[in-house]
Amino acid sequence: MLRRLITGAALLAAVLTTTPASAADTPLRDLAEARGVYLGSAVTAGRLTGGYADVAGAQFGSLTPGNEMKWDAVEPARGAYDWTGADRVVAFAEAHGQRVRGHTLVWHSQLPGWLTSGSWTAAQLRTLMTDHVTAEAGRYKGRIDHWDVVNEPLAEDGTLRPSLWGAALGESYIADAFRAARAADPAAKLYLNDYSTDAVGAKSDGMYALVTRLLAQGVPVDGVGFQAHLVLGQVPASLETNLRRFADLGVDVAITELDIRTALPATEAKLAQQKADYASVLRACLAVTRCAGVTVWGFTDADSWIPDFFPGQGAATPYDENLRPKPAYAGIAETLAPANPPTPGVCSVTYAVTSQWTGGFTAQVTLRNTGTAPLNGWTVRWTQPAGRRVTQAWNATVTQTTAEVTATHLSYNATIPPAGSTAFGLNGTWSGTNPPPTTLTCTPGQ
Repeated sequence: MLRRLITGAALLAAVLTTTPASAADTPLRDLAEARGVYLGSAVTAGRLTGGYADVAGAQFGSLTPGNEMKWDAVEPARGAYDWTGADRVVAFAEAHGQRVRGHTLVWHSQLPGWLTSGSWTAAQLRTLMTDHVTAEAGRYKGRIDHWDVVNEPLAEDGTLRPSLWGAALGESYIADAFRAARAADPAAKLYLNDYSTDAVGAKSDGMYALVTRLLAQGVPVDGVGFQAHLVLGQVPASLETNLRRFADLGVDVAITELDIRTALPATEAKLAQQKADYASVLRACLAVTRCAGVTVWGFTDADSWIPDFFPGQGAATPYDENLRPKPAYAGIAETLAPANPPTPGVCSVTYAVTSQWTGGFTAQVTLRNTGTAPLNGWTVRWTQPAGRRVTQAWNATVTQTTAEVTATHLSYNATIPPAGSTAFGLNGTWSGTNPPPTTLTCTPGQ
């Protein structure tokens, strides 16, 4: 979308006052991956340090350069490229095992002056566009998961936007841009991306018709992006239906620039509504098989474009300006939580005499986790038959009081993964007979 600039001092304050989420929390990126989607965020290259970088790297499985891949950033002078910012985002993502959503190859905004002020024939303009697409997509060949090849091609009524590109080249520029991107990077998923297409309506109908025409022409459109710059309490009721009808064309869909703005100040009630709204958008994506994922347009209010373009509004992202998770974060996490939560760790136990001699014996006790979540700590209890006493044990702390025996884990075998097992052994004395205990109990926990 559009630029957002904050002062270095404001960012430094945000980093220094960061309160990280509990280390026990499952990162959002892992929750999303387990549900078969990605959760991404737009980022600013110059801020990928300190607490900002920590959150970006830990919580998101995909990164979008907010401005660093736009035309004015990478080709400020004709044929002269500056890849500094874009390279930094891509390198950061690769170092953190993240995808990259390239944004954007062809757009009507944030174009360099040399391009917008030039007097070009249609043929020259088309060549400039395809050369730019080839250069940028080619530089990152094999390193970009999704490209927003053409961004915001439509007017509000669903017709072609009369931009520099649309006015001079007509709709054909879209097909040319996609074909150039496919040739430059055959592995990347290629998307059309636009705003105000989230609900079924005139603009989304225009996008639907455009995608239908492009596919009929053999244009390599792999997906459609829905920006979802939303207003508090106004998540479209038809969002899921709209995503589904595009997916039924045989393309992927994605929420690409999600934020949900509100009038300031952000009260507790507003943040609760925002939590519900974020959850609603996530549910719509999860309900559509071909929804690839959801990207938030900046994860912190300190890096949001909203206040600069909607005076008096803001608080649109899942984290506040001090990088503290807001209720919206919980709304995302709760929605992405496993549909079928794992059952708690459950242990079963068996006891076997492995060696016996006059007056003495060795036994092994084996525990198994029969649940689908890790077993964190365990205690085994049993009643010794008459005439038996434990004299030595290993791999557990074992105590005996009269006939009652208690065995507890040690630090290194306290955790048993699902379907996993551990064992401990003991030596003991016996007289008369040496049958195994008739009842053994295994209790999970510390």
